[in-house]
Amino acid sequence: MTPARYQKRTSATRNSTALISLIGCCAVALTACSGNDTADSNPKGTPSPSHSAPLTPTETTVSPSTDPGAPIESAYRRYWDEKVAAYAKASVEGTDLKKYAVAEAYSAAVTEVNALKAKGLIATGEPMLAPKVTSVDTKRQVPQGSLTDCTDVSRWRLVKQASGKEVTLPKGRLTKYVTRVVAEKWYGHWVIVRVTPEEKTC
Repeated sequence: MTPARYQKRTSATRNSTALISLIGCCAVALTACSGNDTADSNPKGTPSPSHSAPLTPTETTVSPSTDPGAPIESAYRRYWDEKVAAYAKASVEGTDLKKYAVAEAYSAAVTEVNALKAKGLIATGEPMLAPKVTSVDTKRQVPQGSLTDCTDVSRWRLVKQASGKEVTLPKGRLTKYVTRVVAEKWYGHWVIVRVTPEEKTC
């Protein structure tokens, strides 16, 4: 059953993400820098099972990983893939973000994408990730895990969508920082529930 206890929080610190550094609003959430952009407070997207194509006689099967944290890290990386795709066009439409992000994680991403769109900006390139799973609890009614990432956004650029001109950002902005992540297993698949960047370098 889909957990309902996670509701959207309006805290600027909770809603801050990698885009903080890109926009030059260090220590302030993107929403605080771009007005009162809002996101759907009750996203209904849920992860759907993935289906693999039948094996052919020439293919070989791969043993599943015995690392309980592997699927959590995989979900986190897929979340970022879809987030980068959304930022690259300032829209979540046409992305699979809802498959990998729910609750606060999804709401925060949509808020930031809306803020980019309002400013006429898109993000090019992509961040460099170094996630490490720190806990996995599969005995809970809703299995939960957490990971810590060293998120490096130094190669992620802001560009004016109309002209393609790169936006000059403050040199002192934080571009490599610690990110805390909470994931849960919904309907048999791990999804990202909360992503909390910290004002701490790594």
